Amino acid sequence: MKRLLYTLTQIIWGFPQTALGLAVLAAHARKPHFAYHGAIVTIWKTNAGLSLGPFIFIDERHDLKEHLEKLHVQAQDLPPAQRVNEKLLVHEYGHTVQSLILGPLYLVVIGLPSVIWMKTPRLSRRRSAQRISYYSFYTERWANYLGERVLKRHSMGQSVID
Repeated sequence: MKRLLYTLTQIIWGFPQTALGLAVLAAHARKPHFAYHGAIVTIWKTNAGLSLGPFIFIDERHDLKEHLEKLHVQAQDLPPAQRVNEKLLVHEYGHTVQSLILGPLYLVVIGLPSVIWMKTPRLSRRRSAQRISYYSFYTERWANYLGERVLKRHSMGQSVID
C-alpha cells in the first residue's frame, strides 16, 4: 500500500519531474534497472546521479569495478542492485522524498540549484580547492537526511567528491 501511495503521489503531485524522469528512462530503456523502495533505478554510464520523481539514475560503483577487475570479474555479471554505491542510492532516494514533499516546486527548489551547484565550473573549482563536500549544499544535505531517515541506512554524508 505504501508503494502504491508513493507512486500515485509522484505521478500526480510530482508530475513535472515524473514526466521528465519517464522521458529519461525511455532514453535509457536498454540499461539495467531494478526496483528500490518504490523507485525505479537505472544504471547509466554518466558519472552522476539524478532523481526525477520515482526515477533514479545512478552510475556503477568505481571502487567495485576496480576491485572486480583485479579478480577478472565483470560488473555486468552481478545483479544491477549490487553494482551501485548504496550510500549514493540512499542519497538519491532522498531526492525522491523531496519530490513527494515539494511536488511541482521540486525542479525549481531542488533540481535547478543542484545542477548549478554541480555543473558551474567556478563552484566546482571552489569545492575542489577548499575540499568542500558536494553534499554540504542544502539540496544535497537535505536529500541525505531524508534518505537516511526513511530508509534507516547511511547516505553520502559529507563525502568530498570532484
